[in-house]
Amino acid sequence: MPSLIEALAGAAPSNGHYPWPRRVVDERTWSVLVGQLGEGRWTLAGLWGDAGAVHMALLDTGRGELAVATLACPDGRFPSIARHHAPAHRLERTISELFGLEPVGDPDDRRWLDHGRWGVRHPLGACSEADGEGASYAFLAAEGEGLHQIAVGPVHAGTIEPGHFRFTANGETVVRLEERLGYAHKGVESLMAGASLERAAHLAARTSGDSTVAYSIAYSRAVEAALGIEVPERAHWLRALMAEFERIANHLGDFGAVCNDAAFALMHAHTAVLRERVLRLSKSCFGHRLMMDKIMPGGVAVDLDGSGAEDIRSLLATIRETFPQLIDLYDETASLQDRTVGTGTLTHALAHQYGCGGYIGRASGRSFDTRRDFAYPPYDSLRFDVPLFQDGDVNARVWVRIREVEQSLGLIDQILSGMPPGEISVAPRPTGKISEGVSLVEGFRGDILCWLRLDSGGAVARCHLRDPSWFQWPLLEAVIEGNIVADFPLCNKSFNCSYSGHDL
Repeated sequence: MPSLIEALAGAAPSNGHYPWPRRVVDERTWSVLVGQLGEGRWTLAGLWGDAGAVHMALLDTGRGELAVATLACPDGRFPSIARHHAPAHRLERTISELFGLEPVGDPDDRRWLDHGRWGVRHPLGACSEADGEGASYAFLAAEGEGLHQIAVGPVHAGTIEPGHFRFTANGETVVRLEERLGYAHKGVESLMAGASLERAAHLAARTSGDSTVAYSIAYSRAVEAALGIEVPERAHWLRALMAEFERIANHLGDFGAVCNDAAFALMHAHTAVLRERVLRLSKSCFGHRLMMDKIMPGGVAVDLDGSGAEDIRSLLATIRETFPQLIDLYDETASLQDRTVGTGTLTHALAHQYGCGGYIGRASGRSFDTRRDFAYPPYDSLRFDVPLFQDGDVNARVWVRIREVEQSLGLIDQILSGMPPGEISVAPRPTGKISEGVSLVEGFRGDILCWLRLDSGGAVARCHLRDPSWFQWPLLEAVIEGNIVADFPLCNKSFNCSYSGHDL
């Protein structure tokens, strides 16, 4: 059976696209790829619009290959992928709203990100004025005796981002959950167009603030691929150090928050202390609690000195002393186990179909981690395991987080011990021609895709950032079915999808 790249070998190449190929395909080849996608031969890594064209990124996970297929849409239409492959639904609706390109045969033509409040239609395509009055949203109907609806959001308590959840329930049992997102749309792709490399780096870092390091690495690696930049080795290791700090901080926060939603606030308090120490040390070592704007095309903006390395080792020792006690407390508290075990189960089949990454996919038996499967420096020279569980419930998602914290501690040990000396950045230089780059980077939620095109002067002509939540949010609708309404906060937190990263 041919590989993905072999399957695209007959299509016209797009010159200047790195490090993986982009091929311009005809409608027949597009349909063949979509059919193979529906059969599970490839994994959908991304789907986005462009001026008069659509791009589809596919993964051949067995061979560690990625390729982008491009279909021109001279009449403003393209054959729907969602008709054959459900994970493309929301992506197609977004392309239709932003670019005005119509997915022919898409079974769901409702607006997704565009709630009718922008004042314009198709802002990245043939932009036209709209009344900006908004429009009602037709939630899917559920029929049956004794059913009622519960509307939650988009405004939530605390600092939760906006999103609407419409439950259909029979008593306390959820029959259907339907999400409506898009409230956090901020026009990132529009702001990226024409931006300098520095300005675009700031925007990438703010796509989803809890993943600022991962997004910055993804954007920077795409720029570096497009321009052929050789990044200093020390910069790669510093990037990985920041990425593992980000992973630990988020996993600690999520661990406590899941327990808090199961009415066990004590765990939340203890993990919050550890998370705060990680954030404070990030500020001390790198100048920002979230390490925002510390990674840029060509390297990093800040180095780590000897005292910083010692402070990190001291914190690792504290976490290693405290964290096992919290794990035991979680595992031995019957009231917690009663709430998390068997709740919100995601099947392996759905995780695989949606290419679901991160702790959600790995808790349901999908063993995929770009640090290992699409290895980039310095992970290609580091030792670590990818935790894998099969049960797919809230408890499994908690355990993936626990094991990933342990793996990250080991990775940081290796990074501090093996950190090479030398420069930490090089200045990006325009090539004088149009160039394109694509990257796939592991954030704490899963794989982040960045695709961009640079103009001849080195400015960003087009940039698309795909959050892992695009393929995770729909699965939250699936796992809550048959559970009680009161378990939704627990399921939702165990997923912890990004609103901002999804809404763009």
